[in-house]
Amino acid sequence: MRHIISILIENESGALSRVSGLFSARGYNIESLTVAPTEDASLSRMTIVSIGSDDIIEQITKQLNKLIEVVKVVDLSEAPHIERELMLVKVRATGKDREEMKRVADIFRGRIIDVTESSYVIELTGNGAKLDAFLDAIDRSLVLETVRTGVCGVGRGDRILKA
Repeated sequence: MRHIISILIENESGALSRVSGLFSARGYNIESLTVAPTEDASLSRMTIVSIGSDDIIEQITKQLNKLIEVVKVVDLSEAPHIERELMLVKVRATGKDREEMKRVADIFRGRIIDVTESSYVIELTGNGAKLDAFLDAIDRSLVLETVRTGVCGVGRGDRILKA
């Protein structure tokens, strides 16, 4: 099962390395990882997507809580949550493809953020399935480059991750 683990961690050098090392030492794969400082500059929020049984994720959570830099760990997948991912995709856009790319970007609520004579850079946000659907909807031979951020997520309603 896919789990989204959100970690509040001290914003110091080496903290990311210790967390990722915990995963690799136990043979667990990280599907995606995002990290950035929070509103409190001394803390960072790390979001990790990993696939495993509930028992494995519980074990990972216990191991994460043992790390000195970790303030709090939450499995967002346990309750209603919102998740988003950002994708920038550079596509060839010449001739008739130019208008088609514009149309498909509009359908998926994407924004064209860079235009040249031969290409567009399109920005899309949404869940992974939406971004995959966009890529499926366009001619793959027109894709020049794709960059994805990985998942970031937050609990719905009153559920918060705070120190």
